[in-house]
This record gives sequence, C-alpha cells and structure tokens, in this order.
Amino acid sequence: MSYPANTLSLVADIGGTNTRCALADGPRVLQDTVRRYSNADFGGLETVLRQYLSDAGDVDPIAACVAVAGPVHNGVATLTNLNWAIDRDTLARATQAETVAILNDLQAQGHALADLDSSALRPVIERTDDTINFHAARLVVGVGTGFNATPVFDTAMGRFVPPSEAGHANLPIRTEQELRLCHYVSTAHGFPAVEDVVSGRGLERVYSFLGQEAGDPRDVRAQDIMAACAAGNDPRAREAVALFIRVLGTVCGNLSLIQLPFGGVYLVGGVARAMAPYLAEFGFADAFRDKGRFAGFMANFSVHVVEDDYAALSGCASHIQTLVSA
Repeated sequence: MSYPANTLSLVADIGGTNTRCALADGPRVLQDTVRRYSNADFGGLETVLRQYLSDAGDVDPIAACVAVAGPVHNGVATLTNLNWAIDRDTLARATQAETVAILNDLQAQGHALADLDSSALRPVIERTDDTINFHAARLVVGVGTGFNATPVFDTAMGRFVPPSEAGHANLPIRTEQELRLCHYVSTAHGFPAVEDVVSGRGLERVYSFLGQEAGDPRDVRAQDIMAACAAGNDPRAREAVALFIRVLGTVCGNLSLIQLPFGGVYLVGGVARAMAPYLAEFGFADAFRDKGRFAGFMANFSVHVVEDDYAALSGCASHIQTLVSA
C-alpha cells in the first residue's frame, strides 16, 4: 500500500532484542502497519528504520519518533542492553523526516496514558475516591527486562514526562528475608539496586537466592519460573513470584509517596503483565499500603496494569503529533 508523502509519522519502539515500527496518522497508530524486526539482523537502528520504510512501500514520513530502552541525554540515546546509539541527526537522515524526537521507552509509555482505552487497563487497587483532577500527576512503572518509573504531568502547556532511571536506586528492605536478599544481590553485583530484583533478570536472581537459602541452588529462566508458578509444580517458583511481588508493592508504594500520583499508578512491561494474575494473591496491595501512619493515605492511589502491548508506539505518536502541530 502506498501513502502520500509527508502525511504520516514513523514511530518505533526499540528494545534490547526487537524493534517494532509502525506508521501513525496524527496520534493514532495504524495497527496494520506494525512490523517487528530482530535487532540481531541489523548493525544499528538507522538500518532498521530504512528497512521498515522500504517494507512499508518507501514511505516518506513527515515526522519520526523513537522510544529506546535506555537513557536519553542531550538528544542522544544509548540502549542499555544493546550496543546501539542514535541521535536526532541520524534519525532525520534515516527517515528523511522534517520533525524528529527520541524518547526513553518509559517516557513513551507515559505519553500514551491519556489515550489508552479503559479495556487496556487491568485494575489492581481502586481509589476510595473516584474523582480525579485532570492535572493530577500519574506514575508509570515499567517492569520488564529492567525497571524504571517516571511521573506524568498534564499541564496547561502540555504533557511533560521527565526522563528517569529509578531502577538504579537502592533496594528497599522491610523484613529479615529481604535483608538477606539484599546481601545476596550485593555479593553478586556490588550494589543492591531495585532493578536487580524487580525485573525479568531480577526474578531469576530471587529464585537463585531462595535456592541458596534452601541449600539447593539452581538457575532457572524467568519465563520458566512463571510457567512453573502457573502450573503449580514448583513451590520455589511460587515463593519467588510472591517475594518479587511484595518487593514490587513496596517500591511502588515508596514511589507513590514521592510523586503523589493522584491520577493513578500504571504498571507496564512484559513482566508486569505476566505478574498481573498473581498481584492480589501474593499481597501486592498490602505491601503497597504498608507505610505505617501513612497507610490510610495510600488509599488515594489507584493501581492498574497496562495490557496494551503497543502503548509505547501510541505514546510516540502522541508526542510527535504535539511537535508537528506546534
């Protein structure tokens, strides 16, 4: 299918393993244009984007916005789990777009929140008061290969989603077991960061920690731990998921007290979606609210899991449309 020149935007979500590209008409992603590429087949993002534009019929986009799994500083993005980097000049050259932008992948998720359909939101904790000010801050928490969190502000000047690297903060400790887990992570990695436990790789470390505690150390992949938890054939898998969820609840509660997201907390990412069926069973809400004299105050914050796998693409489309329209 051919598209008129300078009418659509190119949006892309670049992870450590795959890159997903699509075309967007204003803030709306055209679902039938979404394509996935294995990063291992390409030498850099520039070649991926050129391949996509060719596959899509030599599209000439008016704008391009990419979300990357890594920090963005001064317009330069470096992927955390892939030896790629990209800047605005390279993005403009690869796409021939007049307007370009680069976002951290969590920033893209934050830009998508206001446009998500309610059917894409899985409730975890409901607010006691369902009246929400449009300008109330929201908090998007990414749990996938890594961990990150950032506030989302809708202001009179537009939506603002600041960059963040929250996964590198210290791991919180509430119990003796969590203290031992902290020491275990420190021994292996030198610093007990949130991401060392609350992530896909972190779940594997939790499982290994429990094995060491039991005198039966074994390494198991995250997807196999989740499969065993669902099947109910490995008690350690269920214990690992339960410990993971309690730590996740504590971290989200801490971040909520810091950012005051009266507009809600939104869990995004593949691991968050995998954990969703177990959040209630394994005490996410109790850990979230366990804040002593502020326990009652925590009822001000709702929590949802975002089940839209294309939210980062939608966020890119929403963000770049505001730049084109400015």
